[in-house]
Amino acid sequence: MTVTEIKQLLASCHVSKEQLDELSQDPRKGVQKLINSYLKKQEKLAVKKEAFLQRFSFEKKYWDKGLKVAGVDEVGRGPLAGPVVTAAVILSEDFDLIDVNDSKKLSPKRRLELFPKILDQAVAVSVGLANNDVIDQINIYEADRVAMAHAVEGLTIKPDALLVDAMNVPVDLPQTSLIKGDSKSNSIAAASIVAKVFRDSLMNAYGEKYPQYGFDQNAGYGTKQHIEALKKYGPTPIHRMTFAPVSEFNKN
Repeated sequence: MTVTEIKQLLASCHVSKEQLDELSQDPRKGVQKLINSYLKKQEKLAVKKEAFLQRFSFEKKYWDKGLKVAGVDEVGRGPLAGPVVTAAVILSEDFDLIDVNDSKKLSPKRRLELFPKILDQAVAVSVGLANNDVIDQINIYEADRVAMAHAVEGLTIKPDALLVDAMNVPVDLPQTSLIKGDSKSNSIAAASIVAKVFRDSLMNAYGEKYPQYGFDQNAGYGTKQHIEALKKYGPTPIHRMTFAPVSEFNKN
């Protein structure tokens, strides 16, 4: 085989142990470089798969009893504008998207790629939100809980229990609150990705409606451009008036 053919074979990932053993004996430097690179990638993949399986440890406790468990997470507690968005996701034991992890550890591109795949593989997915008016009325913490409850109640299949990222959801279901849960549970991680992509899409739309504030770039967070726009134009109808410094720039 030529070096190019060997490169294509290794890239296909359909390599038998016998083929690897044979290629390992090939004296050509180019082949040895390809083999070393392939083995390193396989080692990294094995570690990644092991970590992925470990992030199912909480779900497995329920699956072993024949129970369905939903992961719940939120995004958007800190921004000055827009809603807080939550998601509830039920996964099955055959879920195999090993790149699913805490949404903050993934690039926007990777989140967008995983989003439809999660929707396709998940047993059930639901999104809940609380807009800025609700946040101003009952505070961000309670609005977050309300949005989480909406997400759980919107699931087409009722879960037997919840795994929640550092919160307690006001629904009548057993639940486990996990600090940094999106790094410990694939169900919560999947929910974090769904919530993040959904909210980013919403804020991109608001960015078109209110271009001065750069919502498509800052997702409503208090960047320099955002604060300057608040000073110049005042708050929009989607701003959280109880959040500093928004109320300082109210021109009404």
